[in-house]
Parts: sequence; structure tokens; C-alpha cells
Amino acid sequence: MNFSRVNLFDFPLRPILLSYPSSIFVSKRFVTRTSSAGVSPSILLPRSTQAAQIVAKSSSVSVQPVSEDAKEDYQSKDVSGDSIRRRFLEFFATRGHKVLPSASLVPEDPTVLLTIAGMLQFKPIFLGKVPRQVPCATTAQRCIRTNDLENVGKTARHHTFFEMLGNFSFGDYFKKEAIRWAWELSTKEFGLPANRVWVSIYEDDDEAFEIWKTEVGVPVERIKRMGEADNFWTSGPTGPCGPCSELYYDFYPERGSDDDVDLGDDTRFIEFYNLVFMQYNKTEDGLLEPLKQKNIDTGLGLERIAQILQKVPNNYETDLIYPIIAKISELANISYDSANEKAKTSLKVIADHMRAVVYLISDGVSPSNIGRGYVVRRLIRRAVRKGKSLGINEDRNGNLKGAFLPAVAEKVIELSTYIDSDVKLKAPRIIEEIRQEELHFKKTLERGEKLLDQKLNDALSIADKTKNTPYLDGKDAFLLYDTYGFPVEITAEVAEECGVSIDMKGFEVEMENQRRQSQAAHNVVKLTVEDDADITKNIADTEFLGYDSLSARAVVKSLLVDGKPVIKVSEGSEVEILLDRTPFYAESGGQIADHGFLYVNSDGNQENAVVEVSDVQKSLKIFVHKGTIKSGALEVGKEVEAAVDADKRQKAKVHHTATHLLQSALKKVVGQETSQAGSLVAFDRLRFDFNFNRSLHDNELKDIECLINRWIGDATRLETKVLPLADAKRAGAIAMFGEKYDENEVRVVEVPGVSMELCGGTHVGNTAEIRAFKIISEQGIASGIRRIEAVAGEAFIEYINSRDSQMTKRVENLLKELRAARKEASDLRSKVAVYKASVISKNAFIVGTSQTIRVLVDSMDDTDADSLKSAADHLISTLEDPVAVVLGSSPEKDKVSLVAAFSPGVVSLGVQAGKFIGPIAKLCGGGGGGKPNFAQAGGRKPENLPSALEKAREDLVATLSEKVG
Repeated sequence: MNFSRVNLFDFPLRPILLSYPSSIFVSKRFVTRTSSAGVSPSILLPRSTQAAQIVAKSSSVSVQPVSEDAKEDYQSKDVSGDSIRRRFLEFFATRGHKVLPSASLVPEDPTVLLTIAGMLQFKPIFLGKVPRQVPCATTAQRCIRTNDLENVGKTARHHTFFEMLGNFSFGDYFKKEAIRWAWELSTKEFGLPANRVWVSIYEDDDEAFEIWKTEVGVPVERIKRMGEADNFWTSGPTGPCGPCSELYYDFYPERGSDDDVDLGDDTRFIEFYNLVFMQYNKTEDGLLEPLKQKNIDTGLGLERIAQILQKVPNNYETDLIYPIIAKISELANISYDSANEKAKTSLKVIADHMRAVVYLISDGVSPSNIGRGYVVRRLIRRAVRKGKSLGINEDRNGNLKGAFLPAVAEKVIELSTYIDSDVKLKAPRIIEEIRQEELHFKKTLERGEKLLDQKLNDALSIADKTKNTPYLDGKDAFLLYDTYGFPVEITAEVAEECGVSIDMKGFEVEMENQRRQSQAAHNVVKLTVEDDADITKNIADTEFLGYDSLSARAVVKSLLVDGKPVIKVSEGSEVEILLDRTPFYAESGGQIADHGFLYVNSDGNQENAVVEVSDVQKSLKIFVHKGTIKSGALEVGKEVEAAVDADKRQKAKVHHTATHLLQSALKKVVGQETSQAGSLVAFDRLRFDFNFNRSLHDNELKDIECLINRWIGDATRLETKVLPLADAKRAGAIAMFGEKYDENEVRVVEVPGVSMELCGGTHVGNTAEIRAFKIISEQGIASGIRRIEAVAGEAFIEYINSRDSQMTKRVENLLKELRAARKEASDLRSKVAVYKASVISKNAFIVGTSQTIRVLVDSMDDTDADSLKSAADHLISTLEDPVAVVLGSSPEKDKVSLVAAFSPGVVSLGVQAGKFIGPIAKLCGGGGGGKPNFAQAGGRKPENLPSALEKAREDLVATLSEKVG
């Protein structure tokens, strides 16, 4: 029941705009509508079949004030979604809260896949790991949740994307203020009738009960005590926790307030505001100890309060979502008001999912088969299927090549101004990624649906005969996932509609087999300090001196070996060293750590010691120097001379400043919509990942290089300032990927006239120090993400010498690694193709009576030509002679690959692969040939591949039937 409670906390933010359009008011015209969703048959907002909106954007439609007949204060004010958000933030801003912006949907917390609530960014504060920057804050947080995906569109309130309005106190105010303000906001600011608001509290929270009853004046019969499962929040098995209090809106107060009233009755109540009183620390023994700093975390669902204030039957018919539904209805050529429930559900699902997809892609998440990317892919594919069920085939303008979701995305982007102003800047990339993903899925959707229908019919037929429960085999579900791109959840949804269950255990077995064949490498950064929380209690923050000096005297505060504290370390040992101050830069913001040495000079009984430092990491604000004792011994409390390797530092500085220049050049040459997705600043190169939907043209790469080298030649002095974050943003500084920023103080690195970035890295003093810049590669590394690798300064000279000589060991090693990588990739592709071939081998059929010949003609989607050959070889070797195999694929856009493989028994009949495949290839705009037993061909028209394979099947059956009768 606790819609805002989660077992973690939420987000990083950007400034909320408090200048909204002129007020939007509710129309005087009303309609009466009854609803099973929990809206009383009283006054509801208008629903025009033409406009199909409650309220419209101020730029397009102006609506009039409500009639006095409504007799409810909140109808006399602007109740648009944008206004509700603004009024909430202003309410708490006038009560001393700092208005902070919404965090990215991609959280910094590595334990969380997506930002799912309004408190994640404050998690370190709530856990006591970092000090608070402000005493209290208020936010409007974008959130994503997919745990209730099957309920989206079916209930009045479930969504994948939603906004959570929240007010937070970090040891400032507590229960009394939180409760009184929640009531004031709800009944005064938003004007909810007091007799319609119910309250729940934790069963043992007598303090909250007294505040609600005595100070606020809520009647006892409308205060419900509830158990731990509903009204007690915990951050985990141990740690901060506390009781909750929730506010519910009553759509049917006339039903009374008996003791047996159930606040969980969705037909009568909707929970819209949740207050968490974080007042205890739960120990390992299960004891609740009072916290020294008591905190407040609240969440008010914007879509839910909009439903209440706008008096519509569900969240989807608010002005936050309904304009999107109206656009989809237009594409489907149907009226939402007159549509049946199944069609309405499909309209709601598409609208909901596209809100989530647009904001996820805007925050840098591209469709893929893993992690966050899989969430985006799954939502897009569900939306495509729902659109297909509505009969939508394109955007009705005929200019998006059969894709309709981009038109829906444009409406989402149009409504994004006060949710995230950056979305409109990224619109071209967002729309293109959605278009490509939709078209890619549509290529295999029709064939996959046919196969799924066949498998479901088979399951029902078998169940009818055996009188067992119908189910779909796990191998078939995996085939749909692996070959046709059907997320297993979609297969499950379709199967459920037909009354068929899925063998999920069998599916997982097939998935595990595939993982073994194609194990992806993951880079995981893990500090070896076993308990950094204990260290932070005893060790002060490290003073960083590296911006101004490459050497410094420092005191050893702690030594760790294998994560355990020690007092002394001897020669040959690997050690982690904590100093009180350091000139060493710790890895962050994409820049690798400094290398260098720590020296201990002989002093009395202390011997000389040398420590080689090869890495520096940060645990909160404590620098951990990782190194090896080259000679002597090192002890806690001793003084050392810390010296950074100046040459390597210079190379890092050169590449870091060059990275800033590269980002600016990309925006000037390619477009402002490009945004950073990752970076590496190393001694020998730089790597820059950015969001873009195509490869860069040669002339674009040349223009980027020329522009950067011109800036280098201008010999511009860099300027570095330390400013409050808000001032830096107002000045136009943009954030660099991977950086975390303090509200009160940030470092701004500016190349005047070229770039201005928030950055904690090290940089050259003048662009002339970079000397020269060269791009060495540009490639795609994931859907919608490109990567540029480049060299500058000394690394540029080394690169040119290596390239010219073609004799150095470095070049040979690179080539060797490249060959090995290519071979590994080729072997992996071949293994995958062979596996797919073994799956489709059961599709082989028999031709002939006097002599039987096995025939297999099939598509292998995007398999490359070499892997297609491996698949054909496997089939010829595993299927019994005589056998004829013809396979086709479309490995790239505008490219077709074909292969024909005939066993000796088929060749002996006078049927030759080389002669057979040529005419088939011509149907795909190409040609080819080969030997009697094996031939390959290609073409340029993938859209003709299905008909070409069907022609191959017909010709092969006819020819072989004629030969063997």
C-alpha cells in the first residue's frame, strides 16, 4: 500500500524552473461520468473528442475558471500538472527548503538499477556517510519502476514512469512539522476537503496519532493504525528505519467511517502522500535505538494528486498523460472515449511506456539486452505490440518509414519542458534511437508472432488430448527470445491471454547455456578496504595539494594489507597507504590516478624506504595510495616525501584538456544533441564515449581534428575558478561525465571562448602545451553510443613514430591483439550461429518417396556471412545424407547473405549449389555462385529476403522431387 516507500533512497538533481506559463484553469463545462476506478459520479472534467484533453499547454489552448457550483476551493486554482508541481515546490521553499533538481534516472548508487523513488540521492546523508549540504530540501523527482509492469494501463494508478514530489529534513524538523505541513499542503494549498482525507499511522506510533488527532484535528475514526508491513520503513536488515504515516483521498465519503473501513480498497481510496519518520537505528539484534539525527523523507505522487484535483477517473486522464493518449488515438484512428477496455489499456500502456523510454534515453540509456538497456528495449517492444493490436502501422504522415513511436515520442518531448528541460535539446537523438529500435523489432515481429501462435496452438492441442494444463516449452520461449527478439515477458503475456503457461525453468536453462557460450566481461571497480566506514570514523579527510604541487611532505595515517590495518610493512609487500595530505590525483572523472613514489629518509633508528605508487583511489574523501615497498620498511606515523611522476602527470593533463576540446568540437561539428556517455583520460591516450546514432563521416572527423588543433595553436590560457554550483551553472558550465558535485563549491575549468566544464581533474595551463591532437579510431560500442580514441602531446608523437615505422613492438602487439580479438569475435559468432543452426535443424522436412532427402531453408536474421557458412557446415555434418540446406540473413542494413550447402547424395543427383544460389540471389538484388556442394551469394535488398527464401524452398522441392520421384 505504501506507494512511495522503497528500501533505498533516491537521486542527484538539476535546477527546477519556477517560472511557469500563465495560469491554466479548469473549464466551466462539466460532464458526469461514473467509474469503477473510484471517482464519485459528481463533477468531472470535460473530455472533448476533438481535443481529448483535460487541460492543454498554455501555448495552444486556454481554459476557463471553474464554475462556483463546484464549491471546492481547489477548483478555483490552476490544477494543471505543471502548476501542481510548481505549487508543491514553492510551498516548501517558503518554509525554508532548498529547491533541488531531479536526479538522473541512472543513479550513482551501484546497488540500484534505476532511480525508483525521491530519496536515493540523499542515501549517503541518511546513512551518515556524508554531511548534509542543506538542512532541508524539496524536489520533483523523475522515477522508473517496472516491478508492476503487468498492471500498467489496467489500474488507475500503476505506471513505469512517474514523478514523486518530496520534502526532506536532515536533522532539522521532524514529525510534528512534517505532519502539519502535509495537512496544510493538502487541505489549504490544494484545497482538498478535510472530510475526504484519511490518515494511516504505524500501529505503535502514539506520537503521530496525537499530532494528527490533537494538533491537526483529524477525527479518530479517520486515523487508521496499520502494521509493520504497511507502515514501517527500513533501509535493510540493519540501519536507519522508522514508522510511516500516509494520507488517503476518499472518493466516496458517503460510505461512512466504520471501524472495518479498508484503506486498501482501490475503488474508494487512493494513497497520495507518504511521510517517513526516520527515527531509529535497527541493530543486528533487531533492537531499535533512537537516532541522534532524526530525518524526514516524504513522497507525494504527482500523477495521483493530479487525478484527484482534476477530477478524472484515473491518472492516465490527467493533463500529464492524456495528450499522449490523444496522439496515439489519432494514430490509431479511434476515439478514446468510445474505445473498448482492451483498446483503452493498449493506449495507456503505450503512453506510459513512451514517457519512460524518452526520459531514459535522454539520461543516456540505450536499448540493449542487458541491465537498463533491456528495460528500454522491453518497454519499446511492448509498446510496438500494443500499437499493432490497435492497427497502427506508421505515423500517418508517411515520413518515418513505418515507425509510429517517434510521433508519440514527439508529444512526450513537447510536454517535457517543466519535467526536464534537457529533453528537448536531445530530441533528435531520442527520436532516432526509438525509430531504429522499433523498425529493428518489426523486422522479426511478424515471423515471431506466427511461430508463437503455432507453438501456443500446439500447446493447447496437446493439453486437450492429455487433459493436462497447457504450457509452452522453455526451449520455444528461448527461441522466440534469441532468434526473434521477443522478451520472455512479452511471450508470457501473449501466452497468458491464450491460457497457456511458460516453462520458465526450461527457459532459464537455455539462457544459462547461452551465457556459457557467450560470457561477457564486466569491469568492476572495488576498493580493497574491507570497511571504509570504520576508516572514515578514525581518519580525517585527505588534503589534496596536487593542483599546485607535485610533491609534499605528509604523515602516514594508516596502512592496510589485504584490507586489514597493520602498523608496519616491509620490502616486497603490496600496501595501501592513507596520508594526511597528498599531491597524488586519485582516479575520478575518467582520469586515471597519478603514479609516483613515497620516500622515507633515514632518521635516527628509521631506515630509508621507497614505495612505488601505481594507483590512487578515493573512499569518500580519503585517498588510498596503492603501491609496493621497493626497499626498506614503512610505519604508521612516519613522515614521507610524496612525489608524483611529473612526465605521466603532464600526459594526463594534456589528454584531459584535449577531452574538453573534443567535446566542444563534437557539439560544433556534429550537433549540440551529442552528450558524453563515458571517458578515459590515460597517459598514452584518451577515450571519449558519446551518444549519437550513426558513425561519423570522414569529413566530420577531419573537421573535428582541424578545429581542435586550431584551438591548440591559439595558445589560450586556461582559467580555473571555484564557485557555488548554482553560480557555475548560471555561467554556462556543463558537467563532465562521472563527476559528483558539491552544492556549495565546484571547480570550473574554462578554455575561454571554447569550453567551460565542471571538472575536478588536472589540466594544462595553456592549450599550446597539448602540441597536437590526432583521432586514431571512431566506432560504435553499443546502440546509440559511439567511441572516439585519440592521442595528444607526447603520445601523439609516439603514435606518429609508431605508425610511420610499422616496426615497433607496440604496433606489433596492437596488431596481434587486434587479430586475436577479431578471431575471438569470429569464433564467438560462429558458435552462436552453430547453436542457432542446431535449434532450427528441427525445421528440416522430407522430399521424395523412392529416395528421401532432408531439406532445410531458413532465415538466420543478422548472422554474418562467415558464421552463416559455419551454420551450413554444421547442418550438413549433423543431418543425415542426402541433405540440402539454404540459409539467408541480413547482417547489415542494405545487405543480404545467402549460402547453399548440398551433401554428396544431392550433388550426385545433378543438383549443384553454385548454379542454384545465383537466381535466388538476384531476387535480393545481387548474385553469387560456387562449387557444386557449397556456394555463397549476396544482395542489397533485405526486404526481398523472405520471398527469396520461399522461392528457394519451392525450387528446391520441385527439383529434388523431379529427381527422386
